[in-house]
Formats: sequence, structure tokens, C-alpha cells
Amino acid sequence: MGSTRSIAASRAGTARPFDPVATLRSTLAVCGLSVLALLAGCATRPAPIHDESLRSIAKEAYLYAYPMLYNYKTMYGQAIDRGSKNYVGGFGKFRHYSQPYTPENREIVTPNNDTPYSWAWLDLRAEPWVLSLPATPKDRYNVFQMVDLYTYNFAYAGVRATGFGAGNYLIAGPRWDGGKPKGITKVLSSETDFIGILGRTSLNGPSDVKNVKALQAKYQLRPLSEFLRHPPPAAAPAHVDWLPWDEQRATSVDFIAYLNALLAFTQPQPAAEQEMMRRFALIGIGPGKPFDAARLDVTTRAAIEQGVADGKAALLQAEKQTRSSIGLFGSRAALGNDYTKRAVAAAMGIYGNSSEEAVYLGYEEDAQGRPLEGGKSYQIRFEPGQLPPVQFFWSMTMYDLPGRHLVDNPIQRYAIGDRTPGLKRGKDGSLTLYVQHASPGKDKESNWLPAPEGRFNIVARFYGPKPQVLNGTWKLPQAELAP
Repeated sequence: MGSTRSIAASRAGTARPFDPVATLRSTLAVCGLSVLALLAGCATRPAPIHDESLRSIAKEAYLYAYPMLYNYKTMYGQAIDRGSKNYVGGFGKFRHYSQPYTPENREIVTPNNDTPYSWAWLDLRAEPWVLSLPATPKDRYNVFQMVDLYTYNFAYAGVRATGFGAGNYLIAGPRWDGGKPKGITKVLSSETDFIGILGRTSLNGPSDVKNVKALQAKYQLRPLSEFLRHPPPAAAPAHVDWLPWDEQRATSVDFIAYLNALLAFTQPQPAAEQEMMRRFALIGIGPGKPFDAARLDVTTRAAIEQGVADGKAALLQAEKQTRSSIGLFGSRAALGNDYTKRAVAAAMGIYGNSSEEAVYLGYEEDAQGRPLEGGKSYQIRFEPGQLPPVQFFWSMTMYDLPGRHLVDNPIQRYAIGDRTPGLKRGKDGSLTLYVQHASPGKDKESNWLPAPEGRFNIVARFYGPKPQVLNGTWKLPQAELAP
């Protein structure tokens, strides 16, 4: 099994692999006890660590780690693994996806087809970076979502958050104390040393691609020293021996190895998590701490394996009960200590926007509570005056299940919404969408959202949602079986 020593070498000292017996001895030593004293009995000794306790801790830790693991999967493929088809060129470089997503794009779940992405990853250990944005045309929407290693949306830039004007945004790591330099519009502070930037720029049909490309070309990233024309500071350690992404390892007992490696870049540890981390230490979790599952005794390993299975089951159950993104994505302040919610967000659509930026509502069942299936025909009807209330625009995107990827179809339509050319309304101003695998007929294809043959779900996206969306006074119509 691999060790996490090298990945955290720049941030952690030498440490021995996790030994549960040594951990227990250390716990006893705090009370001046020996292992023999524990066996003999002592009124002041700590309670033994039962298998069920380890199992419970492992469940909690897996749910905590889950979004960090899948964020690392994306970061590894885009910024670290040069052989990956998703490689963006390393840290500190934008890769612009000017074309809409298609069913062939499978690197992330529930991709949107409204706003081509601009991806970048930053290493903030040596110095901050500056994101420079041009003035944005009034008929154009864009947003730049800053995501830390926890998957918190810690900051935003773009037309909603910072307006249509040009700006220079300093993105700083946890130890930056340099204030706001001249020429900087705003300082955006991250809790972690590595962050992702997910930019989205609205695309108004295939003929608009050239305009999107022209705007994306003006998005710029520079180290602060380059922006200020100062000599660069001492560089961070150039080499980090990153753990290769392995889905099977990351979703087994070895999730601890990945988590420990990532925690090395989240220091100082948030005060709100210190007590939780003391519990996690009982199963070998700690920033930069080596972890070797082969050193676990059979009982401890079994308890952790059961805890991981419990975490997966809890996550699946929570997913089934989630229909809205409101309150699901956001900053640490917005999400608090609800780590199950954070895991659900990553499982259902990692890198979703905070609710004030965009809201996502999902369909997986019809109005009678039955799963949506491509062998049936459905209608979604917006009554007159009841179209989605948004500042920018709205869409509905089709995804297959269980993969949550875009669905191939003969008219190459993966989403439908207020910007869909030729969309037809009723004489009374209502809007009916037809959701099915086969064409509803030429006269209705303008309003057709093609479905796969099997099970599917639909995600409705509202960009710049108005208060009635956020407070629930506006309701998304249900999917009704077609008469």
C-alpha cells in the first residue's frame, strides 16, 4: 500500500505509519496509565475503543472526506496527471471549453450545457494569484466560482457578485497577510493551499461560440508578483508526490490515505473541526499522516470497512431525499457543520453554485412518485405567468441514470429553456415541454426534451434566482404522464 508521507512532505514532519495499538497507548499515557493498568482496571481510565465506536467514526469520516476525494479526482486529472485527457496544463493555467458539453464528456457528473466552462487550478503556497476579468457585455452572463479543497464555494466573481465592470481579484491562501495591494479590486481568501476556479460564460446557441471564445481569451491568471512587477518570492516545493487517483482505493479503507494527504494542505485546521479531528485520529486520520491499511489488525480494519459501507448507504439514502440545491452548495459559513449535506452535493453534482448564484431543482419521479423512464411520455406545463422567475436565464437538462451524463439523441438537444430557439407557447401564454424517448411529432419537437430508453433525471437550473425561487413561493411544475 502507498504511503502519504511524500504528498505532504512540504507541510508535515516525519511521522510513523498509523498503529492503532500505539494510538491506544498514547491515549492511556495522558492519564498516566499503562496497557497493563488498563487490563487490571482503573476508575479513571478512558472507556475502551469498541468496534462499534470505530465503525461510527469511520462512517462520519467517510462522509466528511467524500467531497474532498472527488474534488481531488478532478484536480488530479486536470492539473496533475499529464496523461489525462482532461489535463488543463498544470496549475495556474486556464483551459477554456468553448463548445457545449456532449454525451462524450464524462469527466464530471451533471455537466451543464448552458455555460461553457473555463477551468483552472491554483497553488497558493508561495504567493497569491490574481484573476483579471474584462468588462462583460450587458447581454452576457458569467460567473467565476472559487472552490477550496473542502469543496466550499469560498468566493465569487462575475456579473452577479461583482458586476459587469473589469476587475482584478487577488486569491490568497490561508497564510496571506499582505492586505490589499494597489490595483486589486478585491481580496478573496481561501482556507486551503490549492483551489479550483470554475468559470462559466453563457452561450446563446452554436453561432455564439466565437463570441464566447473572444471573451474567454481575456480571462487572465497571474502570480501576484507578476501582477505587481515585483521579484517573485521563494517558490513552494516544486515536487509533490501526489497519490495517483484510484477509485477503488479512494472508496475503501484507503480513503484515509487520500484524506490525510489533502489535510496537509488545509492548515491551520479550522477551530470548529478540531474536536472532530481528535475522534478521527483514533482510526489514523491526521494532516500528512502516513496510513498503511496493511498495518491494521483484522478487527480494526473490519470496523472501518463497515463504517465506510455505512457512510455509502447513508449518502445514497440522503441523495434519494434531495430534490433541490437550495442550501446544498455554499461557503463554510452557509453550510456549517453538515458534512452529510456537503457529501450529497458532491455526489449529485459536484461544483454546484451557491443558491444566490444559481438554484438547481431535480426531477427523478413523476407527479405520482414513480421513477421517470424513457419508455413513457411526460409533460411539464408552466401555467400562464408562472415561468421561472430569474434575473438571467433558466434551463432543463436531461441526464441518464445512474451515470448522470448527457443523453445522446437524434436532434442533439441536451437541454431546453428560455433561450431555446423556436420554443412555442400556448395562446394563453403557457408553456408545455414534452419529455420522452421518441419524438412527440414534428409539430411538438420545438418543445421536446429527448430522454434515454432507461431511467433518467432532469435538472432545472435557474441563474440569478429571484426571491420567490429561494423562499419556495414559486413551485416547479411536476412531470405528468402524457394523456
